[in-house]
Amino acid sequence: MVAERPRRPARKRPDRRAPEPTASPSASARAASIRESVRTGALEDIGPLLLALSDPVAGVRETAAVALGFLKDPRAGTTLVTALHDPDERVRAAAVDALGAIGRPTHREALERALEDVDAEVRAKATLALLALGDRRSLPALALRADDASPAVRRAVAIALGRLDPEAGFSSLERLLTDPVDRVRREAVLAVGRSPNPEQWAVARRYLSDPARRVRVAAAVVAGRHRDRESVPLLLQLLSTPETWEKPAVLVALGRIGDRAAAAALVEWAEHPSHWIRVCAVHALGEMAPPEALAVARQHLHDPYWSVRGAAAIALGTVGGPDDLGSLVDLLHDDHPWVRRGAIYALGSLGLSEVAPRLREELFDAAPEVRLAAVWALGRLGDDGARDDLVRLLYQTHPPSGAPVPVEGSSANGLSSDAESRLFDAVIQALGRLSHGLPDPLIHRSLLDAFGRLSEEELDRTARLPLPELRADRPLPTVRALFEVALPATADDEDAG
Repeated sequence: MVAERPRRPARKRPDRRAPEPTASPSASARAASIRESVRTGALEDIGPLLLALSDPVAGVRETAAVALGFLKDPRAGTTLVTALHDPDERVRAAAVDALGAIGRPTHREALERALEDVDAEVRAKATLALLALGDRRSLPALALRADDASPAVRRAVAIALGRLDPEAGFSSLERLLTDPVDRVRREAVLAVGRSPNPEQWAVARRYLSDPARRVRVAAAVVAGRHRDRESVPLLLQLLSTPETWEKPAVLVALGRIGDRAAAAALVEWAEHPSHWIRVCAVHALGEMAPPEALAVARQHLHDPYWSVRGAAAIALGTVGGPDDLGSLVDLLHDDHPWVRRGAIYALGSLGLSEVAPRLREELFDAAPEVRLAAVWALGRLGDDGARDDLVRLLYQTHPPSGAPVPVEGSSANGLSSDAESRLFDAVIQALGRLSHGLPDPLIHRSLLDAFGRLSEEELDRTARLPLPELRADRPLPTVRALFEVALPATADDEDAG
C-alpha cells in the first residue's frame, strides 16, 4: 500500500493585470520643470526644451521659447524659426524674442518675415530682434513698417532705425516725427538725435515746443548731447514754465551746452524745493563751471538729500580747489555711498595727492561704487602706496560678462550701481598709471596674468570705466588698449626666454 503524498497548495498565479497608469505631469508642472532646468544657466542637452516647443499646451511652448532665449543657445535656432509659424501669437512672440537674444545673422530673413505677422506684438518684437542682430541689411524691411497700424510697432521701428543707422533711415524717421502718438514721436526725436548729420539732428530742436512733455524731454536730451547752442533760448523758455517734470532734462542739457548765459537760471533752480531738481541744477553748474558754481557746490555739500550732496561733491571736482580738501574728506564719513563716491572722484580730479593714504582705506568699503571711485582716484594720483592693494583687487575681481547689471540697490536709498562690472577694467587702468611708463615687476606680472585670462573677444570689447572717464569728446578705449598702455614696451616679459 502506497502512502499518499500531501498535496502542495496550488501556486498563486502572478497577477498579470496592467499596472495602474502613472498620471502625466500637468501643463503647469511641465512649465515649472522647464523654468527649473534653466535656472542655473547653460544646458548640455537642450533636446527636452526643443521637444517642449511641440507641447500641446501653448503656455508650455511659450515657456520653452522663453527658456531658449534665456540660454541664447544657437543650437535652438532652427526649431525656433519653425516656432514662428505657431498658431499661438504668444509662442511666436517668445520665439522672436529668443532669436533676437541668440543674435545669429542667419536668422535675419526669418525675423524680417515675422515683421508681416498678423499680431502687432510679434511685429514689434521682431523689429527689436532685428535691432539686436545689428544688420543694416534689415533697414528697408524696417522702413516699410514705419506706417504700421500699431503704435507699438511704429515706436519699435523708430528705436531700431535710430540705433542701426539714423542717417540712412531719416526719411522714415521724419514721418514718425509727426506721428499722432507722443511715445512714437519721442523715440523718433531720440533717433534723429543720433544722426551724425547736423542738418538731421537739428530737426529735433523744433520739438522743444511739442505739446507732449515726454517729447520735449527727448528734444532736450538731443540738444544736450550735441551741445546745441541754438537751443538755449528754447530751453530757457521751458525753465520759465510751471511744468516741473521736464526740468531735469532741460537743466542737464544747459549744463552740457555750457552757455554761461544760462548760469543765473541754474543758480536759481539749485534752490528749488524738489531735491531731484536741485541735484540736476548743481550737476549742470559743475559741468558749465561758471564763477557762481563754486559757492553753490560748497553750500549743497550739506544738503539734506544724499543725491544733492553727491552732485555737489562731484561739481567741486571741476570748480573747487585745495581749499576744499577738508570738506571733501569730511564727506568720506557720509552715511550714503553715493556721497562718499562723489567726494573721492572730486579729490582725484583736483589732484590732491596728500589725501592718497586716506583714499586707500576706501578700497575696502562695502559699496562697489566707493571702491571703484577709490581705484580711479588712486590711479589718477599715481599713488605708489596703493600698488599692493590694487594688485590684490586685480586677482579678486573678474572681467564683466554681458551687459552691465545693477548689483546694488534698494528702495530705501535709491541707489543702483553697475560698479562691480567696472572694477576689473578700472584696476587695469589704475595699475598702468601707477607704473609711470616704467617696468614694475609686480605690476607687470599681475597684468600679464590678467591678460592671459582673457579671450580675444574680451580684449577687443569696449572698456567699462568709472564716471570721470566717460566723456562725450573722447571715445572709450578697448580693454586691449588699456593693457597696451599699462604694460610698458620696455618691460621684459618674464615668460620670454
